[in-house]
Order: sequence, then C-alpha cells, then structure tokens
Amino acid sequence: MPDNKNEDAPIEAKGDLVRFLEQGSKPIERWRIGTEHEKFGFHLADHSPLPYEGPSGIRAMLEGMQKFGWKPIMEGDHIIALAADGASVSLEPGGQFELSGAPLCTLHETCNEVHTHLAQVKQVAQSLGIGFIGVGFSPTWSLEDVPIMPKARYQIMREYMAKVGTLGREMMFRSCTVQVNLDFESEADMVKKFRVGLALQPIATALFANSPFTEGKTNGYQSYRSHIWTDTDADRTGMLPFVFEGDFGFEAYADYALDVPMYFVYRKGTYIDVTGQSFRDFLDGRLPGLPGEKPVMADWINHLTTIFPEVRLKQFLEMRGADGGPWRRLCALPALWVGLLYNSASLDAAWDLVRDWSDEERQTLRDEVARTGLKTPFRGGSVQDIAVRVVEIAHEGLRARDLTDSTGAIETQYLEELSRIAASGISPADELLSRYHGEWAGDVDRIFDEYSY
Repeated sequence: MPDNKNEDAPIEAKGDLVRFLEQGSKPIERWRIGTEHEKFGFHLADHSPLPYEGPSGIRAMLEGMQKFGWKPIMEGDHIIALAADGASVSLEPGGQFELSGAPLCTLHETCNEVHTHLAQVKQVAQSLGIGFIGVGFSPTWSLEDVPIMPKARYQIMREYMAKVGTLGREMMFRSCTVQVNLDFESEADMVKKFRVGLALQPIATALFANSPFTEGKTNGYQSYRSHIWTDTDADRTGMLPFVFEGDFGFEAYADYALDVPMYFVYRKGTYIDVTGQSFRDFLDGRLPGLPGEKPVMADWINHLTTIFPEVRLKQFLEMRGADGGPWRRLCALPALWVGLLYNSASLDAAWDLVRDWSDEERQTLRDEVARTGLKTPFRGGSVQDIAVRVVEIAHEGLRARDLTDSTGAIETQYLEELSRIAASGISPADELLSRYHGEWAGDVDRIFDEYSY
C-alpha cells in the first residue's frame, strides 16, 4: 500500500510521474493486503434505494457509523466519507456504500476487518430500517430510481460518461464490486504480477459472477457488471495488451496514463471540469482548463484514480474483475489473489499457466465470461478447468505462507467457497438463476430478503 507522499510537490517532468509509481516498490516484509468492497443499501419496507438525505438515508448511515470511532470527511455541508485507522468508508455515485480497508498483514486480519465493518453497518442500518445487499448489479432498480450522491466529481463524470460510451452511467450508479490491492517488490515483480493479474482477471470474473438480473428480469449474463465495462469508456478501460510487451514497466504505464483523457482538477475545494483534456498538456502548462498552470503530485494521484482497466497500477496493483457478493465471498477475493501473487512459487506457476495466451485469447475470455462464466470454452476445455487449477495454485500459495489465526487455522480456509464453485461449475449467478426459476417463481425482489447481509 502507498507510503506517505508530498501531494503538493510540483511535477517538473514525466520522470517525476514514473518515479512516483516506482516508489511503490517495497521489500516483501512490508507487503500488505487492502480489500475494498461495495454494497447496495435499501429500505427494508419496500426495497427502494437510499437517498442521501432523510431519516433513513445515506447521510443518516454515515452519522450513525460515527459512534464506532469513524471521523467524518466533508465536502461543503455534506458528509461524503468516514475515516479511521487507515481505513475509510466512502460513497460511490449511486450511494453504494464502500469500505476501503486498511493495509493489513494477513488474510485473517482482512477477514476480521470485513466482519467488523459489516457488523457495524448492520447495527446502524437496522435502527434506521435499512438493509444492505452484495451483488454485482442492482437487481430491480432502474437508472432513474437511483439517487445521485452530492459529490462534485461524480457530476462531472456523469456528464462525460454519456459522451464516451452507452453504459458508463450504469457502471456509476448500478454496479458493485469487490477488489484487492497488493504490493510489489520491484519493477520486474510488478510486471509479472500485472501480467498474471490481467490474464486471470476473467477467471475471477467467472468465479465471482453474481449479476444476472436487471430491473427485475434476467439479463442473459452471468456478470452484467463485467459486461458494462466493455462500453463505458474505451480510453480508460480494458485488458491493456501493451502490458505484455517486452519493454513494459513503470514508464510505459505512465505514458498510458498520460494519454487517458482527464476528468477534473481539484483546486481550493472545487472540482474544475477539464474532461477530455490532456495531462500531457497539463505537464507543459498548456491545459485549456487551467492555462499557464502546471500540475502537482496530487493531480497525478487523482488522475490515476480515474483510470479503470481490469488491473490498475498506482503505488500498488488493484485487482478489479469481481462482482460484489455476500459476506462469505468478501474474504475469498483477497485470498485468491494473495495466494497467487504473494508466494514466488505460486506466482511462477500462475505465469506458466498464462504465459503463452495471446492478446486475442485474453480479450475473448474477458468478453465472453461476462455472458457464459465458467462454461466459457477455452482451448478445448472451459474456464471451469482453468478456475480449478487457479484455485489450486492459490491454495498452494496460502499453504506456503502458513499464517495461522487464533485457532491455528491457516489462510486456506478463505478459499473453501471458491474451491466449491470451481469444482461444481455452478457460479453464484447460476445459484441465483436457479432460485429465480424455482422457488422464487420469477420474483427477483426476493433477493433482498434472502441475500441481504
């Protein structure tokens, strides 16, 4: 996870941007695990989404959480986030409630953090007549149903999304994910982890696929959330084929990020709309939105957060391919990637599995798993076959870490759910669809009662 950095430092040249990424490198003993997960809040009475204001709204949730020691973060008169002990609770555009966890040493700590957070959320929510659910896409609400949160950057993004794709607003307001942020030791280590992460992201998508409903009906997808990203904004999403080129490193990623159009610049408490403009021009003092002004490091940090590929590089790597899900699967996502990437033998085995996949094969996997999940054909077999092997490799990596909790159990316990899914070939989406066609008798609304936290 990132070290302290001087966000006010002026940026003189591209080399400063490259060095910022490079400074994320850490010795193995300082590697940490940062887990983020989003969830939808709803009124228990009618399963409608939560507005920001009101006695049972998002603001009331944020105020209620403060009794657990969370400190408010304000934007004008609005509470937009909470912070405590290296973690934060923040709002996505449609009110999705997100925990950005603290950087932690073990999966045991990570899972305890998830459980503590959800227990706090549940306690506050019940007193307000609110529930929360973990799925990849809102199962019943229309886009018009979802309130817009009072964060200025989201208004800028919302307007721009309509210009660059057909599904960007769906991503903003109706999707939920879980992701894990992981460290690297060196540029070479970053490159290997980035490549393995990108190649296997579709496998994670298939294992965690959990969004087969849209506006109360089946949508034909295992992960509609994943599909949404295929037409959100081609300039800042995707599988990044250049990562697999021989000269890839920190500089190549900086060059890529420089060419991703900007959203905003933050100055004196105000978001300035510079959508579509170039960070390269900003670097040269030629940004039309701020003529004559040059960026500081905070501008680069903010810009990096507006890039959304399947794996994202900051001063750590973010694995971004999974749907949000129920309590038990929130620990499984970091377990999968820690097992694959934080043990050298497992990382080697994962790289051996994917090293000869072509750009076309990786892209086809990414496109197809959204619809067909574990059943997606690949090289005479299926994604399920790959998923079984991937979970085995992760299991080996966690067993080698041999880190125990207070009961003596090691971190492999958090992979049990994925082992079951991979072995059965039955995804979370398959389970939802089975209930929809069976005992639910086509009533998607029952998901709120039976799958809430």
